[in-house]
Amino acid sequence: MQLIGDKPVIVHTYQNTVSTGLFDEVCVVTDHPSIFDAIREIGGQVTMSKENHESGSDRIAEFAKSSDAAIILNVQGDEPFVDKKTLSQLLDVFKDKEVMVGSVMKLFKNRSLIADPNYVKVVVDLQGRSLLFSRSPIPYERDKDTGIPVYEHVGIYAFRKEALLRFTEMEMTPLEKAEKIECLRYLENGITIKMVITDYEGVKIDVPEDLEKAIAFWGKMKD
Repeated sequence: MQLIGDKPVIVHTYQNTVSTGLFDEVCVVTDHPSIFDAIREIGGQVTMSKENHESGSDRIAEFAKSSDAAIILNVQGDEPFVDKKTLSQLLDVFKDKEVMVGSVMKLFKNRSLIADPNYVKVVVDLQGRSLLFSRSPIPYERDKDTGIPVYEHVGIYAFRKEALLRFTEMEMTPLEKAEKIECLRYLENGITIKMVITDYEGVKIDVPEDLEKAIAFWGKMKD
């Protein structure tokens, strides 16, 4: 609900998602009256979740149960600068019928952020399928001249409906509890996540310092 310009972060996220024109339906699912009211005030679609949830995916799944959508894409509310190119790339992975879950990663350009636990890292196999997510730096470069890329996980997911509903039937897993990264529940149950590499340059907002970065980024976009 913090402001970027004259709009709350959640309103930027919602409007940018709608403006891509990629979706049959865009809805904010929340448990907070202030967020509900902010979306209602702009004429957006919003619903209050009826249960307490451990993760965003659990909350989205509650809504998905009553939806006819085959593919559900979850843009987290702290990603106000989502762009059409990235979301389109993510939706494209479902042309492969075997893909059940997809997400997004980008190359760390500022390598000083790799050690920051607020930035989730991901490593993938040669086909771009996730092997591990962690708040710790991964992979560990024993030889410092390998030049191996390090990828940041961007908090945007897409699911086949059945995979999302299955998520809610799984108990929270040990790595998920330790790292507080919900997508580890899929990996620990043998469901890989197809990762999309993007050049997305938006700013996610996890801590107060990130809001200042987001305001500065928004200012540059306006200019």
